[in-house]
Amino acid sequence: MFANLSRIIVIDDDVNYHEAYQNYFESFLEYSLMGIYRTVKEALDNYDEARPDIIFSEVELPDVSGIEGIQLLRKKDQDVKIIMLSTIKDFDMVKKAFKKSANGYLSKPVNERTLYNALDSIKSNGSTMSNDIVSQIISKFQGKSYSLFSERENQVVEYLSQGATYKTIAEKLFVTASAVNFHIQNIYLKLNVNSKSEALRKLQEMEFSRALI
Repeated sequence: MFANLSRIIVIDDDVNYHEAYQNYFESFLEYSLMGIYRTVKEALDNYDEARPDIIFSEVELPDVSGIEGIQLLRKKDQDVKIIMLSTIKDFDMVKKAFKKSANGYLSKPVNERTLYNALDSIKSNGSTMSNDIVSQIISKFQGKSYSLFSERENQVVEYLSQGATYKTIAEKLFVTASAVNFHIQNIYLKLNVNSKSEALRKLQEMEFSRALI
């Protein structure tokens, strides 16, 4: 029935998670768990048999770390999707993972819903991040200005990123709602988007790209 199952492997040296991973993936009809390994070496030794489409890898592993293992795994398959797992939520660690070409970063502990949403995001967008990681990125672009926008547009962007309504922005900037709408339409035009959610996502991508430099 499911001829195009995505093949998954997990690399995590914490055996306490192994049974949970097994149980989670048994409920995912579109995905097939091909193996759980404690080290990158174990995964590499069995790679040709498992032939994964997606890899979940803990960051902190014995011998070779999960982040250093990304390049070793990509030597087997340049296109494999690799999602890091870690209790470490430090942005520098997240940045290092993405610089090494990770496709995602999830904060542990993870549950069934978190894993499924991550897989869905990987299929739809090619990347995934935990909400707490996304919040860190958003906080980094709050209060920053972009050369793309005018001074007033940067002020509007600042309030938009904080979740403010058009009415609130107008009150904060002592301008009319129509003036706010005018600036927002210019922002959308410059970002080539059509909605607030698209604008915030584009700004998030811009800031994340800038943070990786």
